[in-house]
Amino acid sequence: MKSIQLRIPGPTPCPPDVLEATGKQMINHRGPEFAAMVNKITVRLKEFYQTKNDVFILTGSGTGSMEAAIVNVLSPGDKVLSVSNGEFGDRFGSMAGTFGANVTKLNFEHGLVVDPDKVKQALQADPGIEAVLVTHNETSTGVTNDLATISKIVKGAGKLLIVDGISSVGSIDLPTDAWGCDVVVTGSQKGWMVPPGLAFISMSQEAWKAHATARMPRFYWDVTRAKKMLEKGQTPWTPAVSIFFALEVALEDIAKEGFSNVIARHARVARKARSDAKSLGLSLLVADESYASNTVTAIKSPEGVDCSKLLKLLQEEYGVVLSGGQGSLTGKIFRIGHLGWVNEADIAEVTKALKLALPKVGFKV
Repeated sequence: MKSIQLRIPGPTPCPPDVLEATGKQMINHRGPEFAAMVNKITVRLKEFYQTKNDVFILTGSGTGSMEAAIVNVLSPGDKVLSVSNGEFGDRFGSMAGTFGANVTKLNFEHGLVVDPDKVKQALQADPGIEAVLVTHNETSTGVTNDLATISKIVKGAGKLLIVDGISSVGSIDLPTDAWGCDVVVTGSQKGWMVPPGLAFISMSQEAWKAHATARMPRFYWDVTRAKKMLEKGQTPWTPAVSIFFALEVALEDIAKEGFSNVIARHARVARKARSDAKSLGLSLLVADESYASNTVTAIKSPEGVDCSKLLKLLQEEYGVVLSGGQGSLTGKIFRIGHLGWVNEADIAEVTKALKLALPKVGFKV
């Protein structure tokens, strides 16, 4: 039993065998041991990404992988459609603009799902759009977008599809190749049950074609360098070796459980989180529960309740650590993260703590 219930959307708790692996002695990152490990890990990642295309491991955060996704396939002045229904979707679009892309923003109210028809209309309105940025699972609101439908529209229009899958890949079904996703990124500290420090990026053949002419500045994140070095069983720059050790173990744990079972477990745990919240008289932020995330549940702060006070009480008195809202939702919601090393019993502990804490901040359960 874990003494502290860390239930934020990341970093997520790590299993004991994964943590133990981080304590191994360093090895030569240009030697045969590392080469064998990185090759093995890459094969596993492709399996869980559900892709036959390239997948690379970068040393950096999830935001770093988002930057890598942008600069490797776009040029300054390229027209980009940024589809957003939350803080991380907003970040993706702002990042593209920082590097000189001509960004058209298609924003939806936080808590609502992206409307694929609006995406279609935006692409029809401007045939010059070359790429679409979309967040599969919006961590800030607990909403999972209909990427399968969005991808049909985007690829049907002949556009490049760049996906933030940071809080979905490995926890929520995202068949990269079947959905025609050109670039998909994620981070180790999410559903992979590994400490922060590694980010992953997939590249389709269409993405490589775009890469060949992309002119946005890149050096550390250059996937051409990553591809050349992976052929030698290496990374371009010094990798976070300890996190590679942890990732190797975590991926084996996922394989032992069975990837389909992992996806199903996340769905079960999420259903319990939502059901328990409603049983306490709480309301979900997501407007349509059929689009509720299986990795994070966003709950509206009850009328008259100081959300920051509730979170402080939960941590100090009950050992349960939850997240607050971000941006425009600060103080208006709190979030339960349930991805990676998590089961129904963990959610039961969170519910028990909420049942005890809520009356102390003025909410009658």
